[in-house]
Amino acid sequence: MKKLLIGLLLIVVLGAGALFSGLANPLVEIRVKSALVESGIGEKRAACMAERMVERLTISQLWALRQGMAAQEGEPEEGYGLGELIKRLRRVGDGEVVAVLTTSAGLCALGIG
Repeated sequence: MKKLLIGLLLIVVLGAGALFSGLANPLVEIRVKSALVESGIGEKRAACMAERMVERLTISQLWALRQGMAAQEGEPEEGYGLGELIKRLRRVGDGEVVAVLTTSAGLCALGIG
């Protein structure tokens, strides 16, 4: 039992260390890219945006973005316009997140991201 607890503690410590040292970034980047592709952004642009977003935002900021952009009851899942996008971005409540998202989208669309 003692060895099991020590093993679990070691896994937790190593996992936290990987997360804070940046070793988890490739995994997070893959998740962000997948979410962007699912929202209708092309593979190449999503890869560009995900790389920039993971470099500039914390895990908690990325999570807040995901939660804020998710459709709530009565909102369309996809195919919504600019007004709906702005409403969802306001829900995020973090100007840095919105700035990183929009600049990443613009720079990657121009091919200079």
